[in-house]
Amino acid sequence: MPLWPVYTGTNAPHDGITKLPAPPPWRAFDGGPVLPAPDAAADASAVSPDRTHRAETYQATQETVQLVNAALYLRRPLLVTGPPGTGKSSLVYAVARELGLGPVLRWNITSRSTLHDGLYQYDPLSRLYAARQEAARQDRTGENAEGTDDPSGIEHHLRLGPLGTALLPYARPRALLIDEIDKSDLDLPNDLLNVLEEGQYEIPELVRAARLAPDGVAEVLADGTDERVPVARGRVRCRAFPFVVLTSNGEREFPPAFLRRCVTLHLRQPDDRHLAEIVRAHLGEPDAHARTLIERFLSRAGVGDLATDQLLNAIYLARSADLDADSLDRLAEQLMPYLGQTAQPDAF
Repeated sequence: MPLWPVYTGTNAPHDGITKLPAPPPWRAFDGGPVLPAPDAAADASAVSPDRTHRAETYQATQETVQLVNAALYLRRPLLVTGPPGTGKSSLVYAVARELGLGPVLRWNITSRSTLHDGLYQYDPLSRLYAARQEAARQDRTGENAEGTDDPSGIEHHLRLGPLGTALLPYARPRALLIDEIDKSDLDLPNDLLNVLEEGQYEIPELVRAARLAPDGVAEVLADGTDERVPVARGRVRCRAFPFVVLTSNGEREFPPAFLRRCVTLHLRQPDDRHLAEIVRAHLGEPDAHARTLIERFLSRAGVGDLATDQLLNAIYLARSADLDADSLDRLAEQLMPYLGQTAQPDAF
C-alpha cells in the first residue's frame, strides 16, 4: 500500500518519497536517460544557514500536510498564498529536507521575468568571442578543433535555469520554488501552463545544433551546480515531476486555466498555539514576556499586516538585550509597528 502522508511535517528526514504510488495516467512522464538524484546530504552546504534553519524549524499545519501530499500524489504544482511572514517560501525547504529531494532550486520572480529566464540562458556574444579566440589560436598553432571539445560550441555558453533544471529526468523529484509569482508580467502564468502540464520543453539552439552532431547529445550546465548534464537533441522531458511551489502574496488574480492546474494552499496568520510552537522551534520555550508579545501580536496582526518574523525579532532582542520592561516595550513597538496604535472598528 502507498504511504500517506509521504510528507508528514515532522521535520524528521526519511525516504518516503520512494513509496509514492504511480502517478495518475494523465500525469505520467517518461523522460530519459534517467539522472541520479542529487545528494540530499549536500543540501546543508548548498544553501545558506538561514534557509537550513527555516527548513528544520518549519511548523506545518494539518491542512498544509494534506495539500502538500495531494500535490505530490497528483504531480501538480502547489500554489501557496497568504500574508507575508506566514512561511510560504519556507515550506519548500522543509519538504525538500524531510523527503531528501536535494538542494532547492529557486526562481525569484520580478515584473521582467519571462518563461525563457526560468528554462535556460544562452549567451551568443560570449560564444562569438570564444569562436574568435579559437580561430586566432588555430592561426598561431596551425591546429584545428576537429576531435576536440570546441570552446565555441553552443553547450559551453548555455546554462539551464531553475525551472529547466527541475524538469530534467531525475530519478526522484527535484524541489523548485517559484517565488512571488504574483509580481510577474500578466503573461507569465499562462506561459507556464504548457511547460508545467507537459513536463517538457525544447531548447531551439540545441535542436538546430543537434543536426550537425553525430549523436545529438549536448552536455550543459544545470542550475546551482558546475556539473554538466546530457540533453538529447535539445529536448528535455522530466521523469519524476518536480515538487513545484509557487508563492503569492495575493497582489493579483490568476487565470482560471492556471489555477485549475495547481493545488492551492492558503496560509493564514497563525493562532496563539501555532505561534507558540513557532517561537519554541526557533528560540526555545516562550517566557512570560514572550507570551505577552504573542498576545499583543495576535490582537494587532490585522493592522498593517504584521509578519511572524517581526515577532521573532522582538522576542529575540527581549531575551538578548539587558533592558528594563519599559524599554523592551518601546523596542517591541518599533520592531512591530502598529502595536502602539489604537484599533479601528473596521481594522479586522
